[in-house]
Amino acid sequence: MATIQDVARDAGVSTATVSRVFSAPELVLETTRNKVMEAVNRLGYEPNFAAKSLRTLRTEKILVTVPDISNPFFSQVIRGVEEAALAAGYSVLLGDTRHEETREEQYAAMFRRKEADGLIFLGHRLPDVLAEMVAAKGPKTPIVNGCEFRPGLAVSSAHIDNERAAAEVVEFLYGLGHTRVGVVTGPLASPISSDRLSGVLSAAQRHGHASALRMAIGDFSIESGVRQTGELLDEPGRPTAIFCFSDEMAMGALEAIRQRGLRCPEDVSLVGFDDIRFAEYLHPKLTTVSQPKEQIGHEVVRLLMDILSGRATALQNVTLPHQLVVRSSTAPPPA
Repeated sequence: MATIQDVARDAGVSTATVSRVFSAPELVLETTRNKVMEAVNRLGYEPNFAAKSLRTLRTEKILVTVPDISNPFFSQVIRGVEEAALAAGYSVLLGDTRHEETREEQYAAMFRRKEADGLIFLGHRLPDVLAEMVAAKGPKTPIVNGCEFRPGLAVSSAHIDNERAAAEVVEFLYGLGHTRVGVVTGPLASPISSDRLSGVLSAAQRHGHASALRMAIGDFSIESGVRQTGELLDEPGRPTAIFCFSDEMAMGALEAIRQRGLRCPEDVSLVGFDDIRFAEYLHPKLTTVSQPKEQIGHEVVRLLMDILSGRATALQNVTLPHQLVVRSSTAPPPA
């Protein structure tokens, strides 16, 4: 079996350089990294990460928990996380919590047992045992949140301005001439749902249409989009435009519209949120708010690396840009 000394001789570098390629690749010139990796592949060298973990008390692993791994939005965030983690010399452990507190606590216990050097959570809850750790260590705690920012969590985070984005959607619909707008929210316990609803209400109040606003509470799933949109459409004076707080719910809303013999956008305009990769292939193509999903993944890893390297001295809450993407699912209301 090849050793690190064999790789160093073959690549014409020191053993320290070979070690650095695996532990801190960003510190090694690309040409040198390539030479080392060519030697690694040629000789079949396999670094002993278990032994290194015992020496350094570091696992070179990041634990990432996600509320719903089946949601296409999270899959793109995770892709960004893995890209950035691998570039920093870390591998990723992935946990699907399914919105269940018991599962969140199980993954928290893994982190407490030091099975990973850092934790990135993409939900809005932080188990008590980790909240206590954050309270004790402050900004030096290697825990970062992505997507569902809440100031009370007291951890660094990367996210968009959900309140502003939702307000822009409603302003856009009012600009088209809609006054009867329906909203399908996510669970109101979620910060992104409450923030988006705040944006909707503020825009409706500014335009004097708050009394005409109709709301149904969903759970971000396609099925809840079908159910909740159906309820809105079956009310007297149905909305001429519906804003769903996720693209998956908007996909369900399209089905509810069709079930009632209505057309989108001729009878009912529709807007989603997230701009998942299916949005532009629906019929009609979905107007939605685009989040920089992979960039969120990159950013939460950067924040975590700052903590692990000792560079972070204070919390960093990074707000990334969003964009309203207008497609063919929205139009002026019927005459």
